[in-house]
Amino acid sequence: MSAKRLAFLLLSVFVASGIAQVNQLSLTVGRTFIGTQSLQNDPTSLYPRVHFGDETSFAFNYARLLKSRGMFGLSAELPVAVAPRIDLNTYLNQIPKDIGVLFVTPSVRVNFFHEQSITPWASVGAGWTRWRQSKDLNYFDNSSAPTSVNTYAIQFGAGLDVWPWHRWGIRTEFRDFYSGTPDLNANPSLPAITGRSRQHNFYLGIGAIHRF
Repeated sequence: MSAKRLAFLLLSVFVASGIAQVNQLSLTVGRTFIGTQSLQNDPTSLYPRVHFGDETSFAFNYARLLKSRGMFGLSAELPVAVAPRIDLNTYLNQIPKDIGVLFVTPSVRVNFFHEQSITPWASVGAGWTRWRQSKDLNYFDNSSAPTSVNTYAIQFGAGLDVWPWHRWGIRTEFRDFYSGTPDLNANPSLPAITGRSRQHNFYLGIGAIHRF
């Protein structure tokens, strides 16, 4: 092998190694938790609350390293979380039977002990929320509520990345998507179901992460 080809090969390996520390993709599977909310329509009821099911959810993430200094690494990331179906439960036949949600929140992430085998991190950002709402009411008949609602969300997150291999690792993450609420009121003649304009949507998941 000529010296020129050897130099080219070494340069290619160096560039590939450098890129390996710049980009990350992750996929986690977990649950979305939304707290029970009180109803305004009938506070004298024996059960004046709406309960949200803790359903299986998914989170995707792309991140790119912007800067590193010492033990810290600063990255731009794009968390995307999906809860396809969240069952709703209340005594009233005035809400959709289920909802779904999509969060897309561009964020900034700080990794501690950057490039080590165990890396805790924290993230903050803001973006877009889309709620899907069933056409069916909780018990019977069709809902007059909109089938989709767009709001915005603020994202706070923390997690731990463990790298047993050079390019592949395990991620555990917890994120709070503090968003606008779905439009649960299926009867426009009644006051707002819960009276809330914003709510916490907690996501907890575990999965794989790949750097390249």
